[in-house]
Amino acid sequence: MKAAGVVVEYNPLHNGHIHHLKETRRLTGADVVIAVMSGNFLQRGEPAFIDKWSRAELALRSGADIVFELPYRFAVAQASEFAEGAIGILAAARCRMFCFGSEDGRIEPFLNTLRLLEDGETGYEGEVRRLMKTGISYPAALSSAYRTVADASADTGPLADLTKPNNILGFHYMKAARSINPEMAAFTIGRTGTGYHDLGADPDSGIMSATAIRKAVRTEGITGEVRRAIPVHTADALERFREAYGGFGGWDRFWPVLRPLILRDGALRLKEIAEMTEGLEHRIARAALEASAFTEFMETVKTKRYTWTRIQRTLTHVLCGMDKNDFGRLRHPRYLRLLGMTAAGRTYLNRYRDEFGIPLVSRAASLDDPMLKMDIRAADLYAVGTGDRPGKDFRTPPIMAD
Repeated sequence: MKAAGVVVEYNPLHNGHIHHLKETRRLTGADVVIAVMSGNFLQRGEPAFIDKWSRAELALRSGADIVFELPYRFAVAQASEFAEGAIGILAAARCRMFCFGSEDGRIEPFLNTLRLLEDGETGYEGEVRRLMKTGISYPAALSSAYRTVADASADTGPLADLTKPNNILGFHYMKAARSINPEMAAFTIGRTGTGYHDLGADPDSGIMSATAIRKAVRTEGITGEVRRAIPVHTADALERFREAYGGFGGWDRFWPVLRPLILRDGALRLKEIAEMTEGLEHRIARAALEASAFTEFMETVKTKRYTWTRIQRTLTHVLCGMDKNDFGRLRHPRYLRLLGMTAAGRTYLNRYRDEFGIPLVSRAASLDDPMLKMDIRAADLYAVGTGDRPGKDFRTPPIMAD
């Protein structure tokens, strides 16, 4: 059986995601599609809108055959480490292909860009280091260095636009695959409809960005415009989650949990938190004393050097207790955490599980591992923030979808 992989968050799942799953199967000719999905906290440092079990079920009902959880260590990390963790899981699960959505929609620009930036003579890495010393953020340094190298290069063919969020992730997926398993074939499909952060709907495609959907649902509920942009099962899942917990995941809701932790720890202990660098702990500690709301707090902490996303990821580590030691030593995926499967997915797992590069984990209690303990702790803290009962990872078996 041939397996193709996708890396997803589904926050929440919408029509564009269904298009991606369908096109992945069509382009690759795969027998099964394996989704590596972030858990309850996401790459931009945000609590998920609805929990991972709800999102895994949506994935299985929309075209995925197997859903593995991307461990917290990689799910809440910069793009390169996020990609390395996700591609590492797909490689361990015997995926020989993966497909990502991109603004470019063609694989050739990514191949050209990869070759260009791997050429040590371009000076790309040195330019990134130079720019970082000027005080700009890491993403800004990457973008500026890339433009410098691209402008100075000739005869490379079309290059990927690495100012676009999906293109950036796609490039890092391909770079990770080149390192982990060069035989993995990469495919991409063009993003349809609205952009990554657009707040409106595309009238032609009926597609809204996940950002727009979340904003609309929080402020207006599941409107007709939102219903046209999501499948019925996503609308049902959103309604169930709201009825069960009185709202959705988000920092405004988690701020009353986070703020006491910051005030308790103070700058000295915050300094040991993962990704806490260059005095950021002092800004966070001071802002928490004054700010009564999350947005007010963030506006106080944010600077040109510390982007909103960077700060949110660091705050997620504060909330979940990820320190620098664990973040540094947990460098590679250590298991395949199964959240759910279809009948075809179960056949695939039964046939190949002895050939996987790392253990398959279907029960949280079956493996004593520090990376898995971090996932479970994150899930419990998400439960506290949303009003659920902790321990759900131990109570919930893998989802079996028809």
